[in-house]
Amino acid sequence: MAPLRLPAANSSTTAGTAASPRSRLPRLQPEVGEAAAGRQGREAGSRAGWRTMLLLGTLPVLAFILSFAWGRYPVSPGELLTVLAAKLLPLPHTWPATLETVVFQVRLPRIIAAMLVGASLSTAGAAYQGMFKNPLVSPDILGASAGAGFGAAVAIYFSLGIVGIQVSSFLFGLLAVLLACSLSTRIRHDPVLVLVLAGILIGTLFTSGTSLIKYLADPYEKLPAITFWLMGSLAAISSKDVLGVVVPVVAGLIPLHLLRWRLNVLSLGEEEARALGLDTGRLRIVVILCATLMTAASVSVSGMIGWVGLIVPHLARVVVGPNYRELLPASILIGSAYLLLVDDLARGLASAEIPLGILTSIIGAPFFLYLLLHARRGWV
Repeated sequence: MAPLRLPAANSSTTAGTAASPRSRLPRLQPEVGEAAAGRQGREAGSRAGWRTMLLLGTLPVLAFILSFAWGRYPVSPGELLTVLAAKLLPLPHTWPATLETVVFQVRLPRIIAAMLVGASLSTAGAAYQGMFKNPLVSPDILGASAGAGFGAAVAIYFSLGIVGIQVSSFLFGLLAVLLACSLSTRIRHDPVLVLVLAGILIGTLFTSGTSLIKYLADPYEKLPAITFWLMGSLAAISSKDVLGVVVPVVAGLIPLHLLRWRLNVLSLGEEEARALGLDTGRLRIVVILCATLMTAASVSVSGMIGWVGLIVPHLARVVVGPNYRELLPASILIGSAYLLLVDDLARGLASAEIPLGILTSIIGAPFFLYLLLHARRGWV
């Protein structure tokens, strides 16, 4: 009997089976290549983002130095460095006393205040634009500026002094936003839309109150003081004013900076943010509280300054894009340098100082129009 023989293995099947691991390699290589390319792209984007932020970081520094050199008593960078270093090092006193007075009592408080106000208004505007998903939102959307203006007008009407004006302005700014938020909770509708409408309503009421006080005020003393304050200025700023505004501004900036990645999720929409596990109600309260603290504190020392919180976030989007991880720091840097340079123009263009609110409107409106015509990136 002939021995049984197993059927010979199909050479094509064996070859296909043996070659299958290798045959899969070419199909995996594009996936591995895409992952590596994506990783390299993210690393390159991160390096480019850091370079951009470093370049933006030079703007406040250059504006700081330029602000000392601009004015009726210019201070050169060498003199500025010497006077500042003398506070830390035992250097011989070779400069006139007038120079030290100009640096520490006149220019430095005003420069720091301008940078703080610019940074706070820009950050509040950027946060509100993301939260409300509206590119036309500014820090006074919930009535903080209107309430602060009313508080200042009341304090000037009753002759409470500079400290009373600042405290009254700050408290009424907080009260206006508190009333807007309280009113919005009583209306069952879209929470974002109701909050905006409540802010507009409260702001209108406080603006009407300010107009009433201006009508009743003494036209020779109180009315000019109220009108000039509402135009915005940093001419009367002092070191005590700077110390008073630092705490609320920093208290508002730090939480927003730490939560900036959540603003990306919040800007997607209410349902999408909740689907990703975000407590939108609590986050919205934190954003409103931080932005209101910064806005009320800024308005209490500078008066009504418009357009900063509207155009600076858009300019930051053009530079770094809509990602809030870069957008919020960029708004802080650009906003501080922007308002400082505008303040330099306010005190140096004419013999009499020009109110800040006028200059920011003159510069802001055409610049915002330019951004609308040329910006190509997302709004929020």
